[in-house]
Amino acid sequence: MTDIYAPTPGHLAESETVLESYRTYDAVERAIDHLSDEGFPVEYLRVVGQGVTTVEHIEGRMTNGRAALRGAAAGVWTGLLFGLLLALLLPATGMATVILAAVVFGTVWGGSLGFFTHWSTGGRRDFVSRKSIEASRYDLMVDSEFVDQAREKLALR
Repeated sequence: MTDIYAPTPGHLAESETVLESYRTYDAVERAIDHLSDEGFPVEYLRVVGQGVTTVEHIEGRMTNGRAALRGAAAGVWTGLLFGLLLALLLPATGMATVILAAVVFGTVWGGSLGFFTHWSTGGRRDFVSRKSIEASRYDLMVDSEFVDQAREKLALR
């Protein structure tokens, strides 16, 4: 099975033409990269996703403990940032102690906040997910003035 669809115009601007259509974004990305490598002025290209849908990938179960761990991890970084800022602004005495105290405080605060935030939902959303936008095909559009040049360079693949 090929990655290329037969071009279908759809909703085109007057000065654009469908160069090729692809099944995956990776395939259209490779085509654009090839055109760029061949010296084609890629600023005259546009990728248009057709049949766009949102997809939510479920990655696992969310528990109070997992929420607390995620909150604590975020708290570590927040505490480290504030600790470094405080250490720079305060007198040089106990710089490491200030940073460590801020990290510990951030960890405890973030973990507690993560736990109580998830606990307060009463189990309404007990899963972790990642959303993405996907298309059934990707049309590679080109300014009509550059169609022949682009087709010539794509034929070199």
